[in-house]
Amino acid sequence: MPDTLRWLCEAYYQSDAFMSLDERTRYVRKQVVEHCLNEPTEPGAKTLYADFPLDRMTPKAIKVLRDRKARLPEAANVRVKAFRQIFAWAMEAETTEKLTANHARDVAYKPRQGDGFHAWTLDEVERFEEHYPVGTTARLAMALLLYTGQRRSDIVVLGRQHVRDGWLIFTQFKGRNRKPARMEIPIIPELQRIIDASPTGDLTYLKTTFGKPFTGNGFGNRMRKWCNDAGLSDCSSHGLRKAAAARLAELGCSDREIMSITGHTTTKEIDRYTRSARQRKMAENVLRRINDAS
Repeated sequence: MPDTLRWLCEAYYQSDAFMSLDERTRYVRKQVVEHCLNEPTEPGAKTLYADFPLDRMTPKAIKVLRDRKARLPEAANVRVKAFRQIFAWAMEAETTEKLTANHARDVAYKPRQGDGFHAWTLDEVERFEEHYPVGTTARLAMALLLYTGQRRSDIVVLGRQHVRDGWLIFTQFKGRNRKPARMEIPIIPELQRIIDASPTGDLTYLKTTFGKPFTGNGFGNRMRKWCNDAGLSDCSSHGLRKAAAARLAELGCSDREIMSITGHTTTKEIDRYTRSARQRKMAENVLRRINDAS
């Protein structure tokens, strides 16, 4: 029906704002929104959010959707973010007079619990290396993740065509259609040694057992199995990205220097990634000063 939440979401799916998103982002966002639309407005009620009239929309209605995922803060926040985007588009495009405000903006995000993905320790890196020697695809995968600090969506497309005079030059996959980030990262000798000693694909360094490039999700699943088989159930591909940032922090690199490698555009995530490493570094500096003074 016109001027219902379902009607507005269907219009959003056809908009330039939605279609300009990465394919994976569109898929995830639509899945999130569809789950919300198919939920009852109240426990046991027959009325679904899909039929919610826009002229009765309030922040409380979005808050209810958020709080149904209260035990999963990230999932709760994804819901709020999705409707913030939909309502922002509708207000800008003047899609309907029934929606008078971006009600989702008045709903706060749930605070994060902990620091997210587990960052690999040096001991865990060594255990993985012991389990997968140089020349295996698993070892090459870990080296690419650790020594470039990139996401799995970038790791799976990197290949020799991206190399110029010992540097990897590429555009990051995330945000490539809206805010493309062009990266230039030096290939350190240890990474080059592992690449040279490893079987690689024609256009990508990493290849499946069938000789094909990995998809982002496929690589994530394979990395999960490699970690499990090595007895590292807490470790993941994203955790190596955090470990790479932490290592740079331990070496005394500034936030801006770390961002030049990871491609982050704000210091917020960098701070989360490197907080423990910086604390340890500062504690070591304090201890050094005490020893020097004694």
